[in-house]
Amino acid sequence: MDSNDVVVLGSANADLVITVDRRPGAGETVLGGEVRVLAGGKGANQAVAAGRLGARVSFIGCVGDDDHGRLLRESLQDAGVDVTWLRVGDRPTGTAVVLITPDGDNSIVVSPGANARLSGRDIEAARDVLGRARVLVLQRETDPVVSADAAAITDAAGGRVVLSLAPSGPVPQRLLATADPLLVNEQEARDLIAAHPRASSSGAICSGGETGSGGSELANALRRTGARSVVVTLGAAGAVAADSRGVVRVASPVVDAVDTTGAGDALAGALAHRLAAGDDLTTALRFAVRVAAISVTRPGAQQSYPVAAEIEPSN
Repeated sequence: MDSNDVVVLGSANADLVITVDRRPGAGETVLGGEVRVLAGGKGANQAVAAGRLGARVSFIGCVGDDDHGRLLRESLQDAGVDVTWLRVGDRPTGTAVVLITPDGDNSIVVSPGANARLSGRDIEAARDVLGRARVLVLQRETDPVVSADAAAITDAAGGRVVLSLAPSGPVPQRLLATADPLLVNEQEARDLIAAHPRASSSGAICSGGETGSGGSELANALRRTGARSVVVTLGAAGAVAADSRGVVRVASPVVDAVDTTGAGDALAGALAHRLAAGDDLTTALRFAVRVAAISVTRPGAQQSYPVAAEIEPSN
């Protein structure tokens, strides 16, 4: 059988999106706009982003037998994603409450729901497609042990693993060792460095500061975690890639942000698509940064992702 370009194993959530003038403080209530229910979840977002760009994508995940689950299945299928391994579980579909401020920034709280039912049996059921993946994309909205088992199958078969370490938290060392790249934002990078002895002893920047100021140092430190390569995203400042050839900073186009929800997932999906097509890490990242920049100029996550014809070539 032919290889799949991209296989994504991970979360599928219904995003309940509310616009607010400002985030509430502790014990405070603020009024917001109308609630919009949109297809989301880091895994499903990444699959849709890659699918809309033309990649052949399969998605492995779990949703509930409810309207939210049907919304997610439809959104994935509309992007051309194979949902053969999207299982219907015995819990409600995962849900995320997303607060959007006027500058396009967001705060998100996730209730995993059916995502927590993703298990070893799903990995066994999808063993064949995992073994045929050119690129496997993983996140931390599902069980990291399950992700590590999936990564081992793809890695042993010669495929590449993209590990998006979001939300921040611990993962098995055997999973980190397959990451090529490990994909994090600045805060996720600092969290992992602080928790990893080899990285924290490197003298990397682990405190807050000007956005993007320590991207190269963070990327170099994260390579000491055992990851084969690293990408640190820097928001509007772009991203930094580090591998055996060195560190490269990739600038982002200047855009007016409307909604940053799912921008990191747009980048991850686009990166996986171009890595599967044979691009090196830097070339793939240049493309992925442009995709993410387009996504923030539109509301929502999956609905904001561009198709290939919308991506202008880099200079």
